Amino acid sequence: MIDARSGASQDGAITAWELRNTNSGMFGLIGPYEIPNQRLDFQPADSPLSQGSYRALAATANHFARESHMDELAYAIGVDPLELRLRHLRDERLAAVFQAVAQRIDGARRSGEPGLGVGVAGGVEKGARIATAVAVRVAADRRLEILRIVTAFECGAIVNPDGLANQVEGATVMGLGAALFEAIHFEAGTITNASMTGYRVPRIGDVPPIEVVLLDRRDLPSAGGGETPIIAIAPALANAIFAATGIRLRSLPLVPDGIVGGQQTDPRIRMMGR
Repeated sequence: MIDARSGASQDGAITAWELRNTNSGMFGLIGPYEIPNQRLDFQPADSPLSQGSYRALAATANHFARESHMDELAYAIGVDPLELRLRHLRDERLAAVFQAVAQRIDGARRSGEPGLGVGVAGGVEKGARIATAVAVRVAADRRLEILRIVTAFECGAIVNPDGLANQVEGATVMGLGAALFEAIHFEAGTITNASMTGYRVPRIGDVPPIEVVLLDRRDLPSAGGGETPIIAIAPALANAIFAATGIRLRSLPLVPDGIVGGQQTDPRIRMMGR
């Protein structure tokens, strides 16, 4: 569980920020935004369940909380979510990837079509910079369709562009599973979805068009490309759902039941197969 609190002045400057992570870890707890008053806490906890490593470790959870809350704050003070992020960034590399995805998806952001929403999120991890934008459509029956994903990634000098693009796409698809429906279900102390037939993972039909924009910085040493691309997809998707519906989903997975037996089972937002 991650608790977030923030404060801002009337002119749109973020003046205070607090993030407290219980259990999942410290990776990604420190954010990239310039905020004068901050409190960042990690509280270890004893879990009755065994836990293991995950792609990007706790950075995935901490970025979901921070980038979701940044979006909430932007709407609360009446500032464009992308503008709020750029206004509080001194990291020119991160600003560059945010601007790159904005250029690719700007038309969708400003379309004003009912039920259409675009969300952005980004961050820094393992020495690399990532920004992701997601465009969704939520129909009148609450079915969710992911129209497009654009991810801009910069990890210094690029050695193998094709291999790096594959890593970004793979991390994005893996992140979609955690963002949308991957969950372990329990009943009477027993796991009820302990097989691959019961545990919902992304399928080909769940994967929308993914555009990868690679920024090659030959003047910088190379950083790893395998983990960082996963950290922004979940918050970008949650922010897009809010933009489309006004519904703020703060827990992962966002669409916990996905499509089961051909029936849409989530009462709020329901995943539509492609």
